Amino acid sequence: MRSYAGGWCLGVGLIVLLSGCQSSGAAQKPVVTQPPATAASPSVSAPSSKPPERAWPGPDNTGVPEGVVLRKSGSMRVTKSGTVLDGVEVTGYITVEADNVTIRNTRVRGTKGWWGILQREGRTGLKVEDSEVFGNGKQRTQFGILNQGKMITVRRVDIHTISNGILTQQGVVEDSYVHDPKYYSGDHTDMIMSTGPPAAGTELIIRNNTVINTLDQTGAIALFQDFGVIKDVTVEGNLLAGGGWSLYAGAGVKGRSSNIKVIDNVFSRRVWPKGGAAGPVSYWDNDGTGNLWRGNTWENGGTVPPG
Repeated sequence: MRSYAGGWCLGVGLIVLLSGCQSSGAAQKPVVTQPPATAASPSVSAPSSKPPERAWPGPDNTGVPEGVVLRKSGSMRVTKSGTVLDGVEVTGYITVEADNVTIRNTRVRGTKGWWGILQREGRTGLKVEDSEVFGNGKQRTQFGILNQGKMITVRRVDIHTISNGILTQQGVVEDSYVHDPKYYSGDHTDMIMSTGPPAAGTELIIRNNTVINTLDQTGAIALFQDFGVIKDVTVEGNLLAGGGWSLYAGAGVKGRSSNIKVIDNVFSRRVWPKGGAAGPVSYWDNDGTGNLWRGNTWENGGTVPPG
């Protein structure tokens, strides 16, 4: 078991704005169920005809591995390229102002402010692995991980009790558990979010994550055109639930999205009966060049169409 501090476990209390609207996050009480789990191995003498359920990212396989001893620290500013932070418990934030920095086996207990971990503009190559980022639940931590720079990799990270989980335009987010946001007045709350196109020559890949927004707004994964037309994004093999819509798929007033691939994701009704409070997906450009919607299903069976 990996250690887990704060937040609710997956599925226990699965609960911030339809695009352009505000909400209190309490329009109706969410459905509370138990988390997905890997099925027990079938008996040798009586094999099951049903394949084992998929083991999604959750509290047991993300975050700081059990047994890792952490040394305590206050907020940290990293200015040397190639720095590795390993085994740290930070009360505050980590600001990265260098290239190719690695943060692993680290717990960030966010305090009041904008971020738990930030990669500054002009920097690239940040890796965050086997770590946990969360707010204190009393004062807003706006972002778990905020990327203002170029490439970033987020892998096996547990992010919770924040306003927004991850904001990046490019990079890789995989095998992570982003869940249980904390609503504060005026928030626009998303678990994994992009607000514009990736940097030239890059793309955004969101793959094999459990993404649960236990509020009635905004999204689990949200691709918004705040700063330009969305393009070159792959959303593949994720478990998605909650929000106003579980997926905002990249359409917008700035232009037609392109090369958006939404493949083999599983949408769950564990938070809201429709997946999100309003439905599973919105803002899909069906005619966008290179856009692909394939193999997306409900958790208990049935196809999820893009609109």
